[in-house]
Parts: sequence; C-alpha cells; structure tokens
Amino acid sequence: MLTIAGSQGETFCDGISRRGFLKIGTLGLGGATLPQILQAESTTRHKPLDHKAVIMIFLAGGPPHQDMWDLKMDAPSAVRGEFKPISTNVDGIQIGELFPQMARMMDKFAVIRSMVGASGGHDAVQCLTGRKANGPQPPGGWPSIGAVLSKLKGQSDPAIPSFLGLSPKCGHDQWGDPGKPGFLGPSHSAFAPFRGGGKDDMVLKDISIERLADRKSLLKSFDRFRSEVDNSGAMAGVDTFTEQAFGVLTSSRLSEAFDLSKEDPKVVERYGKGTEKLTADGPWKRLDQFLMARRLVEAGARCVTLGFSRWDWHGNNFGRARTDFPMLDQGITALVQDLHERGMDKDVSVVVWGEFGRTPTINPQGGRDHWPKVSTALLAGGGMKTGQVIGSTTRDGGEANDRPVEFPEVFSTLYHNLGIDARRTTIDDLSGRPRYLVESQYPPLPELVG
Repeated sequence: MLTIAGSQGETFCDGISRRGFLKIGTLGLGGATLPQILQAESTTRHKPLDHKAVIMIFLAGGPPHQDMWDLKMDAPSAVRGEFKPISTNVDGIQIGELFPQMARMMDKFAVIRSMVGASGGHDAVQCLTGRKANGPQPPGGWPSIGAVLSKLKGQSDPAIPSFLGLSPKCGHDQWGDPGKPGFLGPSHSAFAPFRGGGKDDMVLKDISIERLADRKSLLKSFDRFRSEVDNSGAMAGVDTFTEQAFGVLTSSRLSEAFDLSKEDPKVVERYGKGTEKLTADGPWKRLDQFLMARRLVEAGARCVTLGFSRWDWHGNNFGRARTDFPMLDQGITALVQDLHERGMDKDVSVVVWGEFGRTPTINPQGGRDHWPKVSTALLAGGGMKTGQVIGSTTRDGGEANDRPVEFPEVFSTLYHNLGIDARRTTIDDLSGRPRYLVESQYPPLPELVG
C-alpha cells in the first residue's frame, strides 16, 4: 500500500477530497491506455540510467564494527570476540569471516573504519541528514538527503517519486524513519509504502479493493477519473505535491517497479527473500527490499532508503551476528553485483551504516553496548574509487587511530556523486535564509573521488 499524506479537509472542484485522491494500493495499477502498459512491460532491460541516485541502507541500533569489517585479533579476549578475519580479493584487506561474498568482491567496496562524531542517540537523523539530532536546528528541522534531491532535482520520471523509503513502521519509530523533509515541507516527503495502513486505504474514488483486481475496469475508471479532473481545471490550481501524486497515480510504472515477478528469477534468487517479520521494535530482515531499491532507482527514483534488522545487541552479540551477518552479506553483495552487471555502478551510490558503533569490551550478557566514539561505514558504486579501507582504529577498536571521518564528509561525497557541490549549493529555510547542504569545512573524501 502506498499512502501519500495530504491535508485533511481540502477538496478539488469536483468534490474529491485531497486525502482520498492521494490514496492508492500497490496492485497492478493501470496507465492511461492499455498499449502504454504493454509497452512498459516490454521495455528493454539494462537501459542506461539518465539520472544519478543513492541507496542508503540503515542498520538500526548501531552495528558492532569490530566484529564486521575491523576485527581486532591482537586485542584481549574480552575485546576480541569470537570471529576471525578472512582475506579478500584486494591484497592487504581482511574482513570478518561471516562476510565471504563481500570478501570475494572487495574491489567493489570501500570501508570506512574511522567514522567519528556520532551523537549517541537511537535515531537515523545523522545517517539521513549528516546533521546531529541534538545540534542547532533551523525552523522546521534539517531536510534529509532524499528531500534535498526531491527539491533540487525533482522527478526524473513523473510516474516515479524522487524519494522513497522502504522501511516499515517500527515499534521504535525512528528506526523506520525514511528521512524527513524538514524545512522543505511535506511536498518533499518520502513515499513510504510500508509505513501506512491496510486495505481500507486501497481505494481510489469509486474503485473498491475487489475492482482493483479487474485491470480493464480499473483502466476505464482511471481514464474517466483523469478526464474529470482535467476538465474541471483542478490540476491548474493544485500544488506541486498533488501534481507529483497525480503523475504517480496515472501510471503503472511504480507498481511495476515493486513487482518482483517481472524480474529474472535467477536475480531474485541471488538476493533472497529474507523475512517480513519485524525484529522486535526495529525493521525487518527483508532481502528483497535490496532488489526493490535497485528496481525503483532504475525506474527513476533518486533516493531510496531502507532499514535492515535491529542491531542494538546488548546481549548475545555473536549469536545474533551469526544470523544477521550472512543475510546482510547476501543483500549488499547482490545489490552491488547487480548494479555493476547492469552498468549502473557509476550512477548509483550505496552507503551502509548505523547511528554509532559498539563498545570494545564485551559485557556480561555477551553483548556490546552503545559506543558513539567510532563506527564504520561501507560504500560502493557512484563512480567512487573502491577496493580500499579508509582510516583505522586503535588496538581495541575504541577510537579512531588515523584519518577520522565525519558524517558530513560522507554526505559531501554522496552529493558530489550526485552532481551537486554541497559546500556551495544552498536551499532556503522557512525564513528565507539560504542554508548550505554541507558546511565548507567538509569536502568530499579525496580518497574516494579525488
């Protein structure tokens, strides 16, 4: 289900409520004509992208960096943990043994081992905006990178939202946050199909959930609906958000992007399915959302955010890692391999990270606790120089040893990959004051783009 939030009480000239107008299901929705649908279904695959995009994978709760890609075999046993390092296809780089697929294609990844400056809060704000949640905030708050791209670049295709969030609604809601629009306003919010209601929302004017199964009836109703709105002149007076929503509603491309039955079965199998069951109060472990993200970007999205599992492991750190690490390994390697095979690796940037790292010392419950002093990030695609490790940590993995990297530096790099000079580009806040996307002291990482 896709719900596009609108203000209550507003109506168009023909009496359709704005809220009702902006509700639709993700079943096989029709376009203007049947030939257009058939043409879309037969579109040649592997078509080069005509836009830049970013896929952001959020590991809610803070993943244990020293058990993943920065193992400390020389540390005491109370720090070292249970896993061993393995060699990769890049000489001199080793990562954790539970990431064998990543090890075989390490040349396509860059690991930052020295992320610093985390705020320590259990939220996604820093990973979505590059700004601290407890730092200075303009009225309305800082916009996320997806909202910024929606504002600056708009839609590359009127049928596909620029900014989508694939995370579900979580018990700890910040962990399912797709990224807020901040002072840019709701017209630049993420389209978040898995955070809404149920079948009651899947109604478009007089089309019931049963009639949604009848494609021909749906097409006929859609044609009549669009004609009524056009003839009423309502579209001439509605705001940007509604115009964007109307473009989505009158095309089947969005629903097709979510329809994995259209994908090569071998590709679907490579990604895997995972599980839709929520992980306590955190996100699910869906592997097919990695494939959805690629399909949405290929269809025209500029930013897709998603959450994978719940990483706040105060107990049983190693037992949980034995389940989650291989799944994450499968998801991210399938995605990056897919991007390279489809010629999208220069245009699509991938970043994987959480809000902070974990303590060097293993606690009595066999877990690691919150540790904002240092964490890790994984990057791929975007035309970046991969096959390298940036920065290092101390012997116990507790602090950055050299080349500390701050969150805004990563954002400056992502914006650079998207064709935006973040230190010179501004957007006006609610008071009309121009705000830089990233402050001038944070250039793109020269190791990646220099």
